[in-house]
Amino acid sequence: MNHPARPVSRSTLILVLLPILAWGPAAAADPALEKARHLHREVPLIDGHNDFPWQVMRHAGGDLDRRDIGGRVEETHTDIPRLREGMVGGQFWVVYPATQLAGPEALSFSLGSFDIIYQMLERYPDDLELALEADDAERIFAEGRIASYIGVEGGRAIDNSLGVLRMFYRLGARYMTLTHNAHTDWADSAAEEPEHGGLTGFGREVVREMNRLGMMVDLSHTSAATMRDALEVSLSPVIFSHSNARALCEVPRNVPDDVLDRLAENGGLVMVTFVPAFLSQELVDDREKARRIRRELRERHGDDGDRADREFEAWRAENPRPRATLAQVADHIDYIVERIGVDHVGIGSDYDGIRELPEGLEDTSRFVHLTAELVRRGYADEAIKKILGLNLIRVLRANEAVARELRGE
Repeated sequence: MNHPARPVSRSTLILVLLPILAWGPAAAADPALEKARHLHREVPLIDGHNDFPWQVMRHAGGDLDRRDIGGRVEETHTDIPRLREGMVGGQFWVVYPATQLAGPEALSFSLGSFDIIYQMLERYPDDLELALEADDAERIFAEGRIASYIGVEGGRAIDNSLGVLRMFYRLGARYMTLTHNAHTDWADSAAEEPEHGGLTGFGREVVREMNRLGMMVDLSHTSAATMRDALEVSLSPVIFSHSNARALCEVPRNVPDDVLDRLAENGGLVMVTFVPAFLSQELVDDREKARRIRRELRERHGDDGDRADREFEAWRAENPRPRATLAQVADHIDYIVERIGVDHVGIGSDYDGIRELPEGLEDTSRFVHLTAELVRRGYADEAIKKILGLNLIRVLRANEAVARELRGE
């Protein structure tokens, strides 16, 4: 005998739905990502290199209204909503006078970039606060804001003047990259044939004065000889604000093993960068092969440049460029940790200083996903905290301590 259907009670419905709900978004959450978010709440992730001020100077005429990072900015990798999503606790905003600028032009452009950073601090006081000392990082982070440090990229900015260097320190600069992609009058870059053989006498004076001020010496972009000279001179731990391991990607911009070994003795820090050309050997090899093929086609077709270009584009369509990946960033972290220890690794993205980014690290919202990868690779919590920011805070403190000692002398 068929019984009439009975209405399902509320409690029965809940019991039926619970197993289904258990497989919903909450259950599907990535445990490594949740762990990463937990670690980001405990210590500030401090990114060592962001070129957003250059984007405003170069592409928006110095007008923050055209790059208002209070909301989503489609033209950049960086804005406050995405910094918050990526759980960034500290950021080095970079003053970068373009490589082609020198002398008064470089100085003027640099001062304009400082002004952009100070305008950002004034516009977004609930999100950004100027950081000048190591202790500021954790205090500002605990108050729910992003500790905003300033770095200067390229020694051309000081126009061969220790006085300008001192004034940059007073404006808030807490590191200076000795060169960019061109030599200064006192230091060799990695991007050109050697001119000075490393640091000149004045270059050594610059390093000593940075030690006295408490400004970190940044060796990204420098030649290997400049790296070695600076490590010989510096009494303070140095940094590479955005560089990788040359053993994994053979380009002059990356750090060779002997320099890594000396960096450990110095107490310094390599802040692993997201720049694809410094991450992926496959991409570097592909670039060299593409240059060779383009050159051969132009030689073969002589004045018929259009035909050479068409044939190159056909080759490229059949041989797409490889993409760098988030996993390769973690590979460089692994290598440096294994070579010299976890105390000497940080993160220096180079967001808004590059056009292409690795898969998985497309903008500042993605930092926490890199942390999740370290969780998956079995890094201990304390090791990850060091990589996120505690190593950089230690190096800042060490520079401050050396400066106090030197000023006392």
